Amino acid sequence: MKRDAPLLEVEPLGDRALRVVLGQGIDPAVNRRVHQLAAVLRALPGLEELVPGYATLTVHYDPVAWARGGRSPFAALIDELRAAWAAAGADAPPTPREVSIPVCYGGASGPDLAWVAGHCGLSEAEVVSRHCAPVYTVYLLGFAPGFPYLGGLDPALAAPRRATPRPSVPAGSVGIAGAQTGIYPLTTPGGWRIIGRTPEILFDPAAAEPCLLRPGDLIRFVPVAEATFA
Repeated sequence: MKRDAPLLEVEPLGDRALRVVLGQGIDPAVNRRVHQLAAVLRALPGLEELVPGYATLTVHYDPVAWARGGRSPFAALIDELRAAWAAAGADAPPTPREVSIPVCYGGASGPDLAWVAGHCGLSEAEVVSRHCAPVYTVYLLGFAPGFPYLGGLDPALAAPRRATPRPSVPAGSVGIAGAQTGIYPLTTPGGWRIIGRTPEILFDPAAAEPCLLRPGDLIRFVPVAEATFA
């Protein structure tokens, strides 16, 4: 049986996009609803891109495809969007992918591991153990193409960003900033505390699917020795 889905709050973003607001802040339950809504809307025609956020879903659409019966494309799309969400109200969210990411911690690969350990009052081995223990959720991709913002970091590992960002952080660097952890897909400037590095390629513009990770994926970090990383 279908149940009533929560009413969606929708706001326009120009004439080719809209934003659906499903909650506030960083909340795992809200973020799951974001990805569930994205899965529902992928079946609708005339949509160009779906961009999940922490608590929002931005929908880019073709206004010509949604110009129906003299109504504005925005109004027509909202009606269809709400109907699709209500119809799927009893459906379980899609099963997320599970991805293992090998990480070489410390040394040249993790220049901030010792600092994080000291800041958190833990040994370096404890930081690595606690960082590898959770199963993380990819809340969203942002900052740089393929950069995953991951939820689920052990609160004991929370650490502030560097006061002065590094001008160059190598691709694959695994860092902590506040209560989140993430992976740099490209060599870019950055201020996160770098505790390790993965050899995985997170962004390849020549690939059929350029980003290794998708919003909603479940991630587990697996520690590897420096020789294995090399």
